[in-house]
Amino acid sequence: MREIALDTETTGLDPRAGHRIVEIGCVEMINRVATGNVFHQYINPKRDMPAEAEAIHGLSEEFLGGYPVFEKTADAFLEFIGSSQLVIHNAEFDMRFINAELALLERDPIPMERTTDTVRMARKKFPGAPANLDALCRRFNVDNSNRELHGALLDARLLADVYLELTGGRQTDLGLATAGAAAVSGGDGATRTKREARIFAPSKDEEAAHAAFLDTLTDPIWRA
Repeated sequence: MREIALDTETTGLDPRAGHRIVEIGCVEMINRVATGNVFHQYINPKRDMPAEAEAIHGLSEEFLGGYPVFEKTADAFLEFIGSSQLVIHNAEFDMRFINAELALLERDPIPMERTTDTVRMARKKFPGAPANLDALCRRFNVDNSNRELHGALLDARLLADVYLELTGGRQTDLGLATAGAAAVSGGDGATRTKREARIFAPSKDEEAAHAAFLDTLTDPIWRA
């Protein structure tokens, strides 16, 4: 099962106001585990960079000026994601920008049905708890110490780890083995957990208590 963890950085919050994508990061996952295969591209938005946006991702107009426009990287991006499901944190935001860029090129939009929104997953799994990426990294002990600024590829990598945790992917067993238990191999080659035999014989105190109880009965059938 191939899925793509995806994140974008932009010049603002709304493509209808003329804001554009400036960075795309994608991480390939097979069976919900990152493979190491990634797509990453900075994009020249052909417009100014608002100070509030630059404060979030650190990408300046001067820096982005040396990179291609979206039109030049669209084919490579679409080829990388293929027909795979897209795992996105707040999918509506990123898809609005991606489809706006595709519309400018007169290309078909990517349907929302192809997305898995991890914000919705987190809110369903942990009602009332913070659902932002940093909060989920803390919850699942995912190392985000390098995330001083937002970055599309870094955030896509973190998202892949968070998504694995949200779907229970790291729970390879239920942890039922007790300390000191020995692992043994069964006849079918599978590993078994050896447990100490239970002791069912009564203690001396229990035997004495039983004898005292029998003394209160008339001709008890349990007396040997």
